[in-house]
Amino acid sequence: MPTHTEAAVLTGHRAPLELRELPLPADPEPGAALVRLTCTTLCGTDVHLWSGEMSLPGMLPMVLGHEMAGEVVATGPGTTDTLGREIKPGDRIGWSESTCGKCHGCAILREPVACERRGYGFLQRADRFPYATGGLARHCYVTPGAAKLLLPDDVEDTWASMSGCAGKTVLRAVARSGGIRPNATVVVQGAGALGVFATAVARLCGAGVVITVGGPGSRLATAERFGATATVDVDSTPEERIERVRELTGGRGADHVFDFAGGPTIGAEAVAFAAQRGTVAIVGSTGPVPSPVPLGTVMGKELTIAGSLNGDIADYHRSVEFFRAFAGRMPWHELFSAPVGLAGASAAVESMSRLGELKAVIDPRLP
Repeated sequence: MPTHTEAAVLTGHRAPLELRELPLPADPEPGAALVRLTCTTLCGTDVHLWSGEMSLPGMLPMVLGHEMAGEVVATGPGTTDTLGREIKPGDRIGWSESTCGKCHGCAILREPVACERRGYGFLQRADRFPYATGGLARHCYVTPGAAKLLLPDDVEDTWASMSGCAGKTVLRAVARSGGIRPNATVVVQGAGALGVFATAVARLCGAGVVITVGGPGSRLATAERFGATATVDVDSTPEERIERVRELTGGRGADHVFDFAGGPTIGAEAVAFAAQRGTVAIVGSTGPVPSPVPLGTVMGKELTIAGSLNGDIADYHRSVEFFRAFAGRMPWHELFSAPVGLAGASAAVESMSRLGELKAVIDPRLP
């Protein structure tokens, strides 16, 4: 049993991550697991936390990373996955956030994402027990309340890691929108990892037209390889983007619009992009900056607006199974950068902040 683990710790916004030794629990609690991480994929949230755009009181120091997978080193008594299967040392697992099971969101709404005490790895300070719950570490302590899942052998580490946030977020948004009908018209706002994955999901679900709005040009080219039938460069005016989407949809607009980007004009553009009785899913508009929405247009078009927040273990499971089902249908490897060790984590986060990588990959086993 290791007693300490090396971790890349965020001690100041936009500062280089510091390699530190963090203590590990001597004995995992009942329901907990100690995992040797084999893959962590970085998410836009990690970048926002690093930059300070998303800041929580008293959050530092902390270990970034909430998309990861690894091999179990030790477990506490009674540790099982979400399907009741025993988890043993040597097993390969992924997991979703911890939930309490007793609050109004858990017990009444039956929605884990609404848990009042929902626990992410990045909500845990690195100088307090259990110290290492984030992904930028060699070992990770998976708490008793975290929903765990034994991983099939045919699911790659990168797929399992990405399912921990980006994958499940997209699939939950599609479900919250009522699903994508065959030959539907879809607009995806955003060409980051979420937007590109959503583009692929829309096409694989049978959409006839998928328009990805975003940038830079290299990401729009990637979106085309993942099924976009057309792209609209965000380096244009909102009016130009709206007019271009109208042209591409024969003037009718899109059956489904997915916001995976956020921004001050996103709401107005999403409503303008949508067809009569279309659906708009708001996923990427986080933070305190408001995005005006023309409610008269919402009423006149009879639009359905759905907010969608991340995902839970059911969405995680669906994402893993989605990758299994469509393993050979898209160039999934293009989503992921070449893996680097913990020493390269700072450069990876900074690169993602400059839109240099879609999905940085950290393999803590590397130097």
